[in-house]
Amino acid sequence: MGSIRIRNETGKLFFDFKYQNVRCREQTTLEDTKANRAKLQKVMDKIDAEIMLGQFAYRDYFPNSSFASKFDELDARRRSYAKDATPLFKHFAWEWYEEMEVGWRNSHKTTVKRLLGDRIMDYFGEMEVSRITKADVLKFRASLAKVVRKDGETISAEYINKYMKILRMPLDEAADRFNFTSPFRGIKPLKKPKPLIDPFSLDEVNKILSTVRADFKPYYTIRFFAGMRTAEIDGLKWKYVDFERRQILIRETIVKGIVELAKTEESQREIEMSQPVYEAFKQQWAFTGGQFEYVFVNGNGQPLEYNNVSRRVWHPLLRFLDLPRRKAYQTRHTAATLWLASGENPEWIAKQMGHTTTEMLFRVYSRYVPNLTRKDGSAFERLLAANLGGVKEVGDEE
Repeated sequence: MGSIRIRNETGKLFFDFKYQNVRCREQTTLEDTKANRAKLQKVMDKIDAEIMLGQFAYRDYFPNSSFASKFDELDARRRSYAKDATPLFKHFAWEWYEEMEVGWRNSHKTTVKRLLGDRIMDYFGEMEVSRITKADVLKFRASLAKVVRKDGETISAEYINKYMKILRMPLDEAADRFNFTSPFRGIKPLKKPKPLIDPFSLDEVNKILSTVRADFKPYYTIRFFAGMRTAEIDGLKWKYVDFERRQILIRETIVKGIVELAKTEESQREIEMSQPVYEAFKQQWAFTGGQFEYVFVNGNGQPLEYNNVSRRVWHPLLRFLDLPRRKAYQTRHTAATLWLASGENPEWIAKQMGHTTTEMLFRVYSRYVPNLTRKDGSAFERLLAANLGGVKEVGDEE
């Protein structure tokens, strides 16, 4: 990238950049002031962009330069086919990323940047975007299927689809801008296995809540009976707990220490508290209420860190109870299946879960769906009262 520098002998500003592997310095008559630097930097940015896109013509900017004649033939030759030329994938993809990132969540920006700069760039970086064919894309996908990870397993179909989605976005945009057919036309995502839904039974929930450390009992009670995602409960602040209306307001999430707005409009929702959830929040208030911003915190008063909690509390607890190893996310599935089993209305459940429609509810939890008639959460209350009335609070020691 070029820069604006000052010539010590004259005190004037000059352009300093590389073009065709030649270092070019072009003098100006402007003094070194903030306004002049800003003015020249805009020109420098435009030059950088044109060089990157293969559209730069030296004489257009510096007609009296001795370098102009040196590059005239090259620039003329480029202009002769400029209408048909398109930028290299590596240039266009990063330009596209910079244009799009302003509208993305931090977690999504991290994913796109990581996958784009990984195998995608290694494979397509030096290709002109309009020259990338459907065969190239399919070969790339086939190459991903042969990658062996450190654990000896190959990349899953779901992860291959992530790579393909990230590749598709800039290529589709390039096709639109430069008027060529996207190489992704007709390519469909790989079929992936149906996600494993392995919810806990009420008996298992009883065992867990009767055995878990006292300081984590409210946390897991809410996880089991409110259907919250990990990032939602770990990022929950007391200002979003409405005791009067008995609602949990999902507005923010926390992922790897970064606080963001909930992912979608549907995710920004109000979860109705059942009696066990309400009581769990009351218990948690004694631990952190009025002292900390977040409902659940670690020893330093900071939000919980998922991997740490799973390693030190969740998985040791499952081993102690001789229960199958499952991710804590199964607590969300447990809430959904318990609501279904109790006969709650599907639309009410979908709203609790943050789903747009009931379609996903039936698709994911189809085998747990009985005849559904209730609409208000009361059936779930009765189910919990009947099965959890005798839960004894017991905390184990670390």
